[in-house]
Amino acid sequence: MRRFGQVIRVRPDRIEEYERLHAATWPGVLAAIHTANIRNYSIYRHGETLFAYFEYVGEDFAADMATMAADDVIREWWALTDAMQEPFAQRAAGDWWLTIPEVFHTD
Repeated sequence: MRRFGQVIRVRPDRIEEYERLHAATWPGVLAAIHTANIRNYSIYRHGETLFAYFEYVGEDFAADMATMAADDVIREWWALTDAMQEPFAQRAAGDWWLTIPEVFHTD
């Protein structure tokens, strides 16, 4: 299992809409996340910064992310949510969210 922490900005004028959308996440989005071997997925907000945490339990992260990105429901969801977000410039090429290093963990 791999743990991921990621950050992105949410546009200040879209915060309420973003949170309302996520309060009623579409079943197809939840199914695609599960199929992509993502577990324990949470998004937190501090001001205009969103922090996401998830655990990946699959064998091929790149393949699972490509499959998820090709899903029609996910593409529709991302079209909505991407318009509400402002990515950090430091993110890896091809990434939307900036993956940040884990500096501490305990069970």
